Amino acid sequence: MPTPRLEPILSAVFGFSAFRPHQKELVSAILENRDVFAVMPTGGGKSLCYQLPACVRGGVGVVVSPLISLMKDQVDAANANGIPSVTLNSALSEKERADAYRLVRRGNVRLVYVSPERFNSPGFTEYLKTLPPSFFAVDEAHCISEWGHDFRPDYLSLGMMTREFAGVPVAAFTATATPRVAEDIVERLGLRDPFRVRASFNRANLTYRVIPKEDLGRQLLDFLREREGEPGIVYRTTRKSVEATTSLLRRHGINARPYHAGMTDAERTRSQEDFRHDRCQVVVATIAFGMGIDKPNVRFVAHGDLPKNLEGYYQETGRAGRDGEPARCVLFHNNGDIAQLLRFNAAVGDPVAREAAQAQLNDMIAFARADRCRRAALLEYFGEAYPEPACGGCDICLGEAEREDATVAAQKALSAMIRTGNRFGANHIADILVGADTEKIRKYRHNELPTHGVGRDRDKTYWRRVIEALVVKGLAATGDSRYPIPAVTDRGWRVLRGEEGFRMLRAAEGKRSAGRGEAAPAAKPYDRNLFARLRQLRTRLAEEKGLPPYMIFADRALRDMARLLPGNERELLAVSGVGAYKLQIYGGVFLREIGLYKKALARGAESSGK
Repeated sequence: MPTPRLEPILSAVFGFSAFRPHQKELVSAILENRDVFAVMPTGGGKSLCYQLPACVRGGVGVVVSPLISLMKDQVDAANANGIPSVTLNSALSEKERADAYRLVRRGNVRLVYVSPERFNSPGFTEYLKTLPPSFFAVDEAHCISEWGHDFRPDYLSLGMMTREFAGVPVAAFTATATPRVAEDIVERLGLRDPFRVRASFNRANLTYRVIPKEDLGRQLLDFLREREGEPGIVYRTTRKSVEATTSLLRRHGINARPYHAGMTDAERTRSQEDFRHDRCQVVVATIAFGMGIDKPNVRFVAHGDLPKNLEGYYQETGRAGRDGEPARCVLFHNNGDIAQLLRFNAAVGDPVAREAAQAQLNDMIAFARADRCRRAALLEYFGEAYPEPACGGCDICLGEAEREDATVAAQKALSAMIRTGNRFGANHIADILVGADTEKIRKYRHNELPTHGVGRDRDKTYWRRVIEALVVKGLAATGDSRYPIPAVTDRGWRVLRGEEGFRMLRAAEGKRSAGRGEAAPAAKPYDRNLFARLRQLRTRLAEEKGLPPYMIFADRALRDMARLLPGNERELLAVSGVGAYKLQIYGGVFLREIGLYKKALARGAESSGK
């Protein structure tokens, strides 16, 4: 059967006038019964690549997704576009599960979303054979690889798809996979000569910043006050820090909710739903616990601690700006984060897993400490070269981190390391330099050293930065110890003897906050008053239907309406994200609101003319 023209379907169902990069080729491959393997960045439009084939092919497409909470978003979004979908997972009641099976049996469903645990349950394969599936889609496919950052044992069972369903195409999608992980996914799933896509990992609309963590509470509050009302996520490493940060934000008037594995299912669901439905501004979550949030208008992601690997960091920052609009990613970190993660890794029992975790952490540390374009460094990790000399979307390229001659400071710090036998951590070395009177300094008689107090003209935070920069530049090395002890290297000796100079990054004057530089051009001008009215209308409709507001229309669609001022259905269809189904359901009420606003503007213009 020849593949139909896809653009009319794209416009009618999803309201888009053109495909994003690689989408059309992937959809066509699935419709041609080919296996597919695609590495596409978060926000790159992976879900459309299997939702659109479901609109064309007969039968039922089966989508495997690891997060029950994310499945709910995906099913709601598909149904909101007029693609009948259900989910089968352990969170359903018996009645809900029976209703879902009945809808599938009657042929009223195009997509079935299942968890890997449900897929692996006894008898499920035999049930699928009664459908039978028109295609399989495996979301978050990196979970099948033990080399990935989020391995799930239940994913291993998915390799039976190609054995038990010989004529059914399998499409695997992931947002984060190194070349090694990618090959592992293809092999474990048994994909048959798959059509492969490795899209660019560059998220041009995201701005990246890495900031030394000094007083995290104050730094976060400063960052959030500049983004009043913008939805965002704050990641912390532990449950305790999640609760503490949530309490801090609430005390200062920021509507925040916690999200971590120590909460009950009901509590987590409440936090997630409040965020999805715009009832809270910020969710504070543990890095280790996947949130499953498919909210397109997240305007920032802030990491309050160093993540354990770059793949996780990329995936977490990728939750920002999924609508293509500018968004900010800021990472606060210090040496204490590194020490904590080293302790976590040391506790891993399997030596192979421990070695892999340490290698991933080393890559993360190198990224955080680098004094080069953040975007280029991140893309390089995924095997992609950034073609431009500067990205214009990170703290380095925006000039927020300037370089200063710190040769004398380096010599003072290196001397303190040598005179203490290269046996003490950065915190203690900094105490010596500022002339602190601590019990540890007195115990080792370091108050008698010539270097004690030679740096009292600067504060301890400055000296911690100097020491960290020495490690980054290779003038001191911390080795593989659980506790990072800086020791002077051969190059450090050359600086100490005056044979080389030393420069390091410093925060530019007036730019010590996370900044507000744009990573992408700002949105085209639009009527902000009308936009506010349309958002209020959207919220009312969403509450009536029990949906998150963004599933009615995305912010981008409302901005387009407030810019184009459509006066009829044809003009409304020109708005990005307005398809035939949504036009039928919501078009009249939005056109009415826009019409009332235009009349009010006209009356105001007449009055001012008189």
